[in-house]
Amino acid sequence: MSITSLLQQTSLLPEHYRALTKNDMESRILAIKKRLGSKLFIPGHHYQKDEVIQFADTTGDSLQLAQLSAANKEAEHIVFCGVHFMAETADMLTTEQQHVYLPDMRAGCSMADMADIYQTEQAWPILQKLFGNSILPLTYVNSTAAIKAFTGRHGGACVTSSNAKEMVKWAFTQKPRIFFLPDQHLGRNTAYDLGIPLENMAVWNPLTNTLETDQSPENIQVILWKGHCSVHEGFTVKHTELIRQVHPKMRIIVHPECNREVVAAADDAGSTKYIIDTINKAQSGSAWAIGTEMNLVNRIIKQHPDKQIISLNENFCPCLTMNRIDLPHLLWSLESIEKGQPHNRIQVDAHTAEEARSSLERMLLRA
Repeated sequence: MSITSLLQQTSLLPEHYRALTKNDMESRILAIKKRLGSKLFIPGHHYQKDEVIQFADTTGDSLQLAQLSAANKEAEHIVFCGVHFMAETADMLTTEQQHVYLPDMRAGCSMADMADIYQTEQAWPILQKLFGNSILPLTYVNSTAAIKAFTGRHGGACVTSSNAKEMVKWAFTQKPRIFFLPDQHLGRNTAYDLGIPLENMAVWNPLTNTLETDQSPENIQVILWKGHCSVHEGFTVKHTELIRQVHPKMRIIVHPECNREVVAAADDAGSTKYIIDTINKAQSGSAWAIGTEMNLVNRIIKQHPDKQIISLNENFCPCLTMNRIDLPHLLWSLESIEKGQPHNRIQVDAHTAEEARSSLERMLLRA
């Protein structure tokens, strides 16, 4: 996508949508869904607002939603209620006859944006000089298509928070070192759980093009890109200590995008799906503090009135970029499609898509 087209597509929402009542928007969205029928598919990420999720045809994590979009061959229009990198993955996995749209192009991901492809391509030869041909790149699916393509081009693969352990194990059968992008915390937590000492991990700083470590290169097994999730980095050890004091019988479960100290202080850690499944299976009357995005935590609380559930940090905000998708933007997107004047279509160029798919396919073959 060119800069010009990006600027054109990120034009402001027409003001009259802001003046509509909630009931008006909801009734118009429902009417469009009925008229378009199976030609329209709306996947909604777990972190979306309830006002958007109510219209989702399915909910899930990013890769799961992209796969479901690809499996839905009847859908001509896929309005992805998530963030930019998720819509990119959906575009790469769907057919040319299927068009993927993002209701608001400002719905990005701060973590994905921390791994810039130009910085990555600057880092790679420096790391090669330090470590030789001993590194396999892995990227979290929470990354741009360009970063996925980089890993595909160099024999690496994608990982999800659910299969990260399996993929890191596989990576070490290929090379003695891994280069993990863009979330240092998921990489560190995964490698540590597999028995790799923290001192054998180093952080690559893309702003200074330096490796942050006091170890000699031969001791380094894991190179972590200096990126993080702004939501999950907001949970701290102090929050876990407060829960232990105020609710001593409450179990703490967190996402592995939290930093190492928080994961170590929690009772359990796992992907979004793992957290949802764990609470679903938990005994009635059990008590939980959950360290993940607030929209999801609030939804879990509503779904389990028989359990005592709170956020690990009750003063925390939802994912702000995800929340840019709201009723006005969803309605605007749907009405534009119905009028034959769609905007915010997500398209990944063919070469990038091919290399990125190879990274995804290596993961799907093993996880």
